[in-house]
Amino acid sequence: LRPAPLFGAVFRACTAGAMVPQPSAIRYKSTRGGATGLTFEQAVFEGLAPDGGLMVPDDIPDVSKTYKSWKNLSFADLAFEIASLFCGEDEVPHSDLREIMQRSYKTFNHERVVPSVEVSDMYIMELFHGPTFAFKDVALQALGNIYEYFLKRNKRRLTVIGATSGDTGSAAIYGLRGKENVECFILFPEGRVSKIQQQQMTSVLDANVHCVAVQGTFDDCQDIVKALFGDLDFKKQYGLGAVNSINWARIMFQITYYFYTYYQLSPNCDAMVSFSVPTGNFGDILAGYYAKRMGLPVKHLVVATNSNDILHRFFTTGHYDKHPVAQTCSPSMDIGISSNFERYLYYLMGEDARRLSEAMATFKKTGKLSVDRMELERARQDFASGCAPEKAIHETIRAYDQKHGYCLDPHTACGVYACDSLRSSLRWPQQAPSHKMVVLGTAHPAKFGEVVCQAMGRPPVMPPALGAVQHAPTRFEVLPNSTEKVRDCVESTVARREAESVGRPCQCWFGVRRLLFGR
Repeated sequence: LRPAPLFGAVFRACTAGAMVPQPSAIRYKSTRGGATGLTFEQAVFEGLAPDGGLMVPDDIPDVSKTYKSWKNLSFADLAFEIASLFCGEDEVPHSDLREIMQRSYKTFNHERVVPSVEVSDMYIMELFHGPTFAFKDVALQALGNIYEYFLKRNKRRLTVIGATSGDTGSAAIYGLRGKENVECFILFPEGRVSKIQQQQMTSVLDANVHCVAVQGTFDDCQDIVKALFGDLDFKKQYGLGAVNSINWARIMFQITYYFYTYYQLSPNCDAMVSFSVPTGNFGDILAGYYAKRMGLPVKHLVVATNSNDILHRFFTTGHYDKHPVAQTCSPSMDIGISSNFERYLYYLMGEDARRLSEAMATFKKTGKLSVDRMELERARQDFASGCAPEKAIHETIRAYDQKHGYCLDPHTACGVYACDSLRSSLRWPQQAPSHKMVVLGTAHPAKFGEVVCQAMGRPPVMPPALGAVQHAPTRFEVLPNSTEKVRDCVESTVARREAESVGRPCQCWFGVRRLLFGR
């Protein structure tokens, strides 16, 4: 029996979810066709598929006739309802999944978890009330708990390797710090994250957390991670797991806040909502795409980029061509290749895994990928796009402070700028009040205090928990841009941790690895 205080929430969740058809068997496959029939647990632990593709569900659930039954749920209860459509009860009993969701969102400092604030004629979806003050907490608090659940149940260990342009690293670390049977390695580009982002990551001194500053760009870090996952022997030997948005669970958990925000702005479920999403790796807006495909009344999804505009160029021209990465004031979006875009291309190409595999192989060789005119038109029906130059980001932060008294971080400012740029052409004003505009507020402005201070002429308000890490002691290692050097670091660190943990239960996988693989 569950504790009495949870009974009401459990009852509401159960009665709401009873109306939503539950799939009998939920399976996953690679976008490139090399893996099929995977369970949710296998998809989560697989991260990057053996063929280099990304995991997608065999079917996208349709809730268009039942989503209104969720409108009064709490964030945690809604997260359970959505997760249960992608993770069957045969894998995670509903009572366990509901408890994981409840525990994951108790770490947030706002009673609604993800509130929306009206600013001018739009709303800011504030996704920065979690432990690291960034949107990635929403998914990574839950992912950390899901990982821990499976690891305990199966008595196995996990070596997480992730790349970060700033916020994923700290969110992953806070989600995995101190977790049993997990080693967490986070790669970040040296000198290309904000000072406070680096402090957040490197000041976590838990023994299972290992930060590595790579002398390169985020794309270099991401390439190293993909190379390690692509080494199937290494992946198996060390039990690699992903925290980047290549991990399907990241996308799944992020779907929740699109539904939740819709219910907050349209309690009677009678409006259309558009979302402008600051976009680098395409994971955040991809969750919105899945929400729309599931039946949420979404009018437009706006891809908002900074000067690193590979996605904006694609939706403008149909050409997805790699350019050098520019260093900007919105560093979490300083990305030249958007890993999650492959999932969208899979659907755009009619779920033709063979064609996509060939296209991605060509892109890897040439840095170029194109779609035909009809596919470009379909893509434009799915997404609008806008690009915010550096000057525009500063001007947007300044203008919204002066006119509306609201402080934007530079990434959210990209979303606001795109929204302002497109409002006339997309005819949003004419559709009010039955249409709402929402910009995803992806990080607290204090995480980028120097940029915000330059724009406003004063620093943003610093949350005490964020301020506390500014001068905390740190621990990290600096390595060259080399897959081999990072591999050596993982191997030596795991060996050291193995030696330190002799005698503890479930800790000895290094000796088994050596016995099986001779290394």
